[in-house]
Amino acid sequence: MDLQKILAACDHTLLAQTATWEQIRALCDDGMRYHTASVCIPASYVRRAKEYAGGRLPVCTVIGFPNGYSTTAAKAFEAEDAVRNGADEIDMVADLGWVKDGRYDGVLAEIRAVRAACEGRVLKVIVETCLLTEEEKIRMCAVVSESGADFIKTSTGFSAGGATFADVALFRAHVAPGVRIKAAGGIATLADAEKFLELGASRLGTSRVVKLAKKLEEEHAEA
Repeated sequence: MDLQKILAACDHTLLAQTATWEQIRALCDDGMRYHTASVCIPASYVRRAKEYAGGRLPVCTVIGFPNGYSTTAAKAFEAEDAVRNGADEIDMVADLGWVKDGRYDGVLAEIRAVRAACEGRVLKVIVETCLLTEEEKIRMCAVVSESGADFIKTSTGFSAGGATFADVALFRAHVAPGVRIKAAGGIATLADAEKFLELGASRLGTSRVVKLAKKLEEEHAEA
C-alpha cells in the first residue's frame, strides 16, 4: 500500500498529560507536511491549534477521556466547548461501567446527546475493546450503529491494550454499513497500519506512522 494512503488515514496523535504547546505545534507541522487525516490533541489546545493550522488541517480532540465515566451532561458540555473552540472531530469514550451493567439504552442515549452537541462534526465512539467481552463488543457495534455516530474506535491507548486485528475484523462484521472504524493504540509498524486498513479500518490513531515516514525519508536521503 502506498505510504501516502496510510498517512492520509492517520489521526496524528499526542494526548500525553505533559504535552506542551511546542510539542502540539510540531505535531500540527507534521500533520500538515504529511497530509494526515487530522491531529488528535488535548481539548485545552484546540483553539490555538485551529488558529495555527489556519484550516490546512482538521483538528480532533477527546472528551470523557480516558475513563468514560463523566456524566452525560459533562460530556455534552465538553463536546460543545470543543466545537466552539474549532474542533472538527470529537472522539468520546463510552461509559464502560454502563456497558458492564447492560445499560445499553443509557449508552445509546449518551452517544446521541454528544452527537447533538457536536453540531455535525465527526463523532467517534471509543469502546476500549481490551476491557470488553466479545458479546459486549458486538452489542456496542449495534449501539454505535444506531446512535448516528460516524466511527467506532477500538481504544484510548491509555488502558491495558490497544487495537487488534481481531477486533477490527469483528467491528467490520457487525457495524452498520455507514459506520467507519478507527483502530488506535499500539500501531507500531507500517505493516500493522496497512493490515488494519485492509481489515476495514479507515482511520488509525497513532503517533508512530509519521515518525516511520520521517525515518524512511532520512534513509532515502542518506542512500
